Amino acid sequence: MKLLKLEPSSRIEGRWLVWLEDGTLLRVGEADVVSFSLYAGMELSDSQLEGLRQAQEQAKLKNKALTLLSARPMSQRELERKLSAAPRRKGAPQEGEEQRQQRQEMAQQVAQRMAQVGLVNDQEYASTVVRHYSRKGYGPAKIRDELYRRGVPREFWDQAMEEMDQGDEKLRALVEKKLRGAVPTREELKKVSAYLARRGFGWEEISRVLRDVEQEAE
Repeated sequence: MKLLKLEPSSRIEGRWLVWLEDGTLLRVGEADVVSFSLYAGMELSDSQLEGLRQAQEQAKLKNKALTLLSARPMSQRELERKLSAAPRRKGAPQEGEEQRQQRQEMAQQVAQRMAQVGLVNDQEYASTVVRHYSRKGYGPAKIRDELYRRGVPREFWDQAMEEMDQGDEKLRALVEKKLRGAVPTREELKKVSAYLARRGFGWEEISRVLRDVEQEAE
């Protein structure tokens, strides 16, 4: 396959446009131009052409990763999952197993690179998740579920959970907010207990606080 034209992009700095004789346009980075020693009129072997196609896909994933991370922080595993997701294009043919595996491998490489340059930090992200859900009034079990769902490695859970405010005062405030001044009858306390359990608090701490509330109302 002959490379007909090679020129820098006028829109994105560091990107180069590679025009092939079959009308294909590839968008690669400056490092790829140097690595493949590209020039106009060059005859590309099948392996070189495949390498350029992969370089283009990797560049797309890097741009997607930067876009995702500019919106909100995330774990390395979470970023990898999002990058691995098959693009949704109407009418596009279903990809094969080999294509899916290649995309997953590239997604893993890009996610690792984002971590290497400091754009992804699982330890800091674990603390961010714990603080966020703790402020929203969720208990330890719910927060651990979120850490798991977001792909945070377990090695960072315990240290992050130490930053959580787990005092009875916070749980008491949630109980009072839920009761809204109502008499803490057995039925009302049962509803509050179920509510707190859904938010990830343990039965022992729930029972302790509700017992105090009930005794004070007598």
